[in-house]
Amino acid sequence: MAVAVVVDSSAWIDFLSGVDAMGVNEALAAGTALIPPIVVAELMAGAQSPEQRQVVGELLQEVPVHETPLEHWINVGNLRRALRQAGVSVTIPDAHVAQCALDRDAVLLTRDAVFTRIAAHTRLRVRR
Repeated sequence: MAVAVVVDSSAWIDFLSGVDAMGVNEALAAGTALIPPIVVAELMAGAQSPEQRQVVGELLQEVPVHETPLEHWINVGNLRRALRQAGVSVTIPDAHVAQCALDRDAVLLTRDAVFTRIAAHTRLRVRR
């Protein structure tokens, strides 16, 4: 069974700009790509033109959104607390994205360095 791949907004932005350095295309072709709900909001907020919004909308028809029941959000809070105790401060959106990958034991595609810091203290696997 293929490993799930959670794709952060930075990787989607690169992909939508025509750069696929992290393997988003491969994850899409394999049907393993997942998108965190907060990343949906980030992509829609950044889509300035109707054409960009249409491209993001089409992407959302193809890529499953990671489900986030109450347990997920409890784990997001626990993750932030544990990281803070380890001296690593992260935002709720970043903790949410990391927790989506942790929930699925997935690889996280991102270019954001904060996730490397999270990975140093958790079982998060990051591909940059």
